[in-house]
Amino acid sequence: MSCIYLARTNQKLSFSRLHLDRLKQVQDDTSWNKHALIESYNESVLFHMTSAYDAFLREIAERYNVDTESLTGYRSLAAELEKTGVESPELKQLSMLESDDTGWLHKLVAAYEACWHGSDKKQSVSETSSVSEIHVLQVNPDHAEDAEIVAEYEQWFGELSELVNRLREGMQEW
Repeated sequence: MSCIYLARTNQKLSFSRLHLDRLKQVQDDTSWNKHALIESYNESVLFHMTSAYDAFLREIAERYNVDTESLTGYRSLAAELEKTGVESPELKQLSMLESDDTGWLHKLVAAYEACWHGSDKKQSVSETSSVSEIHVLQVNPDHAEDAEIVAEYEQWFGELSELVNRLREGMQEW
């Protein structure tokens, strides 16, 4: 096994940390483009965390000898594993996390998806949405919740890093 996706997952987690650190730094920036920098780093943090999650799904697929190039999320990995008759405890955990509308992984994926849409209306945060998702949807956000977004990203990053480490340990056991 080449473990290319193990390295890719680690790389994307590292990039997430770098961009998150930079996002925290620009909160105190006084330059004319402060808000553009904040929005740019908001989206880059989401991109790298989502890419780390995608790479981790491919890492799991690689571990179970499933074609990594055809994957488009945990559902396609589940379908591929089902074809081979293999059960993956890692995939069960990820499925639970992604399908929980109020959970961090579901909100991370939804916030990333929001980067591809736009709105000119202020929306309120609900139990199933996040401050980050609402912020990236808005074409011209007011930046009132920037500190909350950073806290949310830090929580998601911590959860993602812990999840990857925990599931890797489980995969090492057998």
